[in-house]
Amino acid sequence: MASALSPPRVPKPKYVLPSHYHESFLEKKGPRDRDYKKFWAGLQGLTLYFYNSNRDSQHVEKLDLGTFVKLTDEAPWGSSHDPSTHFNLVLRNQEIKFKVESLESREMWKGFILTVVELRVPSNLTLLPGHLYMMAEALAKEEARRALEMPSCFIKVSRLDAQLLLERYPECGNLLLRPSGDNTDGVSVTTRQTLNGTPVVRHYKVKREGPKYVIDVEEPVSCASLQAVVDYFVLQTKKALVPFLLDEDYEKVLGPASAAGVPKQLPPVPVMPVPGQHKLPPLLNPDENYVIPIGDTPAADYENGDVPSPAWLGALKPKKCHPAPKVQAKPTKPPTAPKPEPKGLTSSLTKKLAVSSAQALFPTTGLADVTAELEEKLQRRRALEH
Repeated sequence: MASALSPPRVPKPKYVLPSHYHESFLEKKGPRDRDYKKFWAGLQGLTLYFYNSNRDSQHVEKLDLGTFVKLTDEAPWGSSHDPSTHFNLVLRNQEIKFKVESLESREMWKGFILTVVELRVPSNLTLLPGHLYMMAEALAKEEARRALEMPSCFIKVSRLDAQLLLERYPECGNLLLRPSGDNTDGVSVTTRQTLNGTPVVRHYKVKREGPKYVIDVEEPVSCASLQAVVDYFVLQTKKALVPFLLDEDYEKVLGPASAAGVPKQLPPVPVMPVPGQHKLPPLLNPDENYVIPIGDTPAADYENGDVPSPAWLGALKPKKCHPAPKVQAKPTKPPTAPKPEPKGLTSSLTKKLAVSSAQALFPTTGLADVTAELEEKLQRRRALEH
């Protein structure tokens, strides 16, 4: 009896382990960790990956070496372990402590990290010729990778935006790579340094000539990649220039903020007129829109020099002038013979009339007629007496 054919076995898919320049076990302690934690670590490019085991293909943590500052061999204070198995990785914004199994492992890790960061094989470490050869191979791979990769400090911004970014976020670096303004394959380098207390911004043009990048200065410098251009500026200034690495919390483009992040602008508040303030009425004749100065007022013409000046006239109060009373002439009576009067009375009457006539004013013609009539009567009476 023929046995039933069993289905063919399908081989399990094998996970391809990532390729690293160097890999081994590392015990890591971050700024927030209380104790060391053991990982399988691997270095690829400018990134240090951490895995739970050497069989895992997916990392659980990673460190960017783009903000590398230095390596130190300081052991934790009061540690009973061999200080040669400890080293510290100092980055721009944090410091990570590592512990390895031996001095050789420590020197290997330091050598590979310095090789990819400085793009040269270090010569001041305790390494064997085979170790140096492995680092030279890693250097060639890193240079080839960077030739096809844009540096982390490359941002697609204009010349003005590059200046503003370096000014606004000095803690993120002071060297920025941006597209060239002449629409060519080249790029431009923008730097910002404080010299003698004054910020100085400089721009450098980098031309593309075949597979090379040439820095356009007095003595042109040829570089194999854009990352080599950045490294040239960093090394020539003794790390005074730091590649600009913008954090994820910052915006890369300076422009109007999104509606979700910034509250909407309130409508403008209308300005209400203050009570008591009134607008001036419009002029009826625009040609009369002139103001005569005080000094141009025509002076008053006075016929009499003794007339007081206008300033005194304003201080004196005018007196009211009452019109002279009108004297109505009595109807003429028929002439009658006058009664004889004593001489004493006649002389006194004559004196009174003379005094009254001397004191009287003659503002009108009616008073003059009355006086003439009285004088005529007086003369008639004198004639009768004689």
